[in-house]
Amino acid sequence: GFGALVGFHNQLLQILWPRFTFVLSQNIHSIRETDPGRLTELDTRPHFITRRFGEFYSAIHTLNDKFPNDQTVRSMSLLQVEVENVVLRMAAEFRERQDQLVFLINNYDLMLSVMQCRSTDTNKEVLSIQELLNKRINEYVDEVLLPHFGGMISFVKDNEKILESAGPGSPKIKVNEGYINQLVRGFNQDHKKSIDSINSDVMRRFTNFNNGTVILQSALTKMIQYYSRFHKILSQPPFKTLPCRMDMINVHHVMVEVKKYKNQF
Repeated sequence: GFGALVGFHNQLLQILWPRFTFVLSQNIHSIRETDPGRLTELDTRPHFITRRFGEFYSAIHTLNDKFPNDQTVRSMSLLQVEVENVVLRMAAEFRERQDQLVFLINNYDLMLSVMQCRSTDTNKEVLSIQELLNKRINEYVDEVLLPHFGGMISFVKDNEKILESAGPGSPKIKVNEGYINQLVRGFNQDHKKSIDSINSDVMRRFTNFNNGTVILQSALTKMIQYYSRFHKILSQPPFKTLPCRMDMINVHHVMVEVKKYKNQF
């Protein structure tokens, strides 16, 4: 009767559980010992390891929802740590920091997409990947802006600190009129070309168009924020008497330019 089935079920668990635990530990060991230098040539697209982990995680998470087991949860957490570590090791194979960040973003985004595909739960594992993704996106946004607006960004950061500590009009503030003129002229001449270059770069580099849209909008929004802060600094003494202020493009006009790139993906 039913009692016989219970006994059969328990006997099956005794046979299958040690094997399942062994296979899981072997997966963890295999990922831990992975040498990126021995893998096939890497590019910035998602690696197959991250997709396989996402699918494996989703399958085990579904099973564990119905048959909860603390040991399985701990093992999957260990596996996730090892996958995150191997992704970092693979990213280190790229020479350029932007390539490293693009690789990390593409892989974190794929893991997150697959892990969320079969589950509506926002558990700590998913939140961990989301946090890593957001951190790398923010870092990439800074990296992609620097070649185009690095001078303005440095000027803003340096002078905001001085204005905050010493106050407007302080003798600690040094006015290099020639350099400020150069920043203003450079932005006026190149900002459209720079925005287009950033747009092209993001469209080319990121495999998930939705993620690419988020990154592009983050980069352009941050650029506008820096330019607004640049405006604000030059409106305060001792900068507000500089003639080049009259040549500055209105922030609203820059926002209009940025809107042309909305929903490019």
